[in-house]
Amino acid sequence: MNSRSNDLTIAEAALRQIAPGSDAALAAAIERFTARAASDGAVDVVYEDHDSPFGKLRLAATPAGILRIGLPNEDPESLLDQIAHKLSPRVLRAPGGYPSLAKARRELDQYFAGKRRHFDLPLDWSMARAFRLEVLHVTALIPYGETVSYADLARAAGRPKAVRAAGTAMATNPLPIVVPCHRVLRSGGQLGNYGGGVEMKAELLRLEGSRPG
Repeated sequence: MNSRSNDLTIAEAALRQIAPGSDAALAAAIERFTARAASDGAVDVVYEDHDSPFGKLRLAATPAGILRIGLPNEDPESLLDQIAHKLSPRVLRAPGGYPSLAKARRELDQYFAGKRRHFDLPLDWSMARAFRLEVLHVTALIPYGETVSYADLARAAGRPKAVRAAGTAMATNPLPIVVPCHRVLRSGGQLGNYGGGVEMKAELLRLEGSRPG
């Protein structure tokens, strides 16, 4: 990371000395610092971890929207390195008050509880390019409770012969769950791979009613 990012890390660490033993004061101080850093342009990406029925999700956002959702099987630090390499090293942990992250946490909880079928979140597509981005836009339109094949996906994206490339787009989807790559199956209905593990993919489909319980 560059010196500006190191300064942010040092500043955040310093905040932790402000109110030892007071979690509320510490959270408030970090929240003020994060908001100020973002408004001053000193940070490009904020992130936090969120508990789910499958384990911790790492959520990252920019002012444009949700940038990255890391599934429980992913290394959370590698996710930050990926963001730093592809987008910006100016990344800072948010304490929970960042608006788009708070909205994402709320909608994900509703989804896992079976109370939400559609996400209404601003998305930042910066982690995808070219054909992969086209495939992700098509994936985002797959309705709740329905599934398609990789071949269907390639065809809908305008390149019917690019089935393998469509599969790669699913494997590298930066916004799983919200952009529902779990609804894409192999020909014949086999589950195929999933970043969170095959069992998580099966559970998500069962939650949506597209796979027997």
